[in-house]
Amino acid sequence: MYTSTSNKSPLKFFLLVFALAIPLWVIEPMVKVKGLPLDLPITDLIGTFIPLIAACILVYKEEGHGGVKKLLKRVFDFSRIKPKIWYLPLIFLMPIIYLLIYGVMQLFRLPLPVGVEIPFLNNALIFAIIFIGATGEEVGWSGYAVDALQERWSALTTAIMVGLVWAILHYPSIIQQGHDLIWIAWATLGLVGMRILIIWLYNNTGKSVSACIIFHSLANIGRILFPKDQTHNPLVDYPDIHYSIIAIAAVTVIFLWGSKTLARYRYRYT
Repeated sequence: MYTSTSNKSPLKFFLLVFALAIPLWVIEPMVKVKGLPLDLPITDLIGTFIPLIAACILVYKEEGHGGVKKLLKRVFDFSRIKPKIWYLPLIFLMPIIYLLIYGVMQLFRLPLPVGVEIPFLNNALIFAIIFIGATGEEVGWSGYAVDALQERWSALTTAIMVGLVWAILHYPSIIQQGHDLIWIAWATLGLVGMRILIIWLYNNTGKSVSACIIFHSLANIGRILFPKDQTHNPLVDYPDIHYSIIAIAAVTVIFLWGSKTLARYRYRYT
């Protein structure tokens, strides 16, 4: 079991993540690659591996090759998910959230794509890339930083700290895509909300990094499959609806499972 956290430094991890990200931010405006998922800059896709790289560097310094090997094994730590019922939110929560987002947009009669076809098979390679990218992020965020932070702070505080760092790392590409400060504020709210949901699942699945990877992957896949066309991209066009519903889901989790651990269900029978 990979449980030692006493020698881990979340601060060093965050600083190293930013140090590794800065060169990508510098070259980002100079590199243009069309046709990437969600129209992301290529540097964003490369950047998904920065948390993994930072975690491996620090674990190697702290514990050597053995520690890095244990860290990487957590990519496939499905055995930690003892209550199998947690596969339900892992798999279905984000699709439900996207359905709610679409439903609210319909309710407000906002302009939406019509007759959009979703080419599942054509996206198979993209899905694999998304899973690999989620792995690169979650091995660092969940596999390295979260446990060390939760030794010092509550689960909610941990989620907010990681979520804010995660959001700030997205700011350069958000700005490059032409979004304003209000859009950035909504995105920050949404990313903090997403991190609350991820840590909630992490703490309730035996601290499984695999669970975080699955959830993170499905969230990104859902963004790709969400109806859009050449005129309308609703998740981008209406960030207030998109990110506020994610935030509402996070607040619901905090209310029901408590801010201290996000793992003590309020209405559990005793």
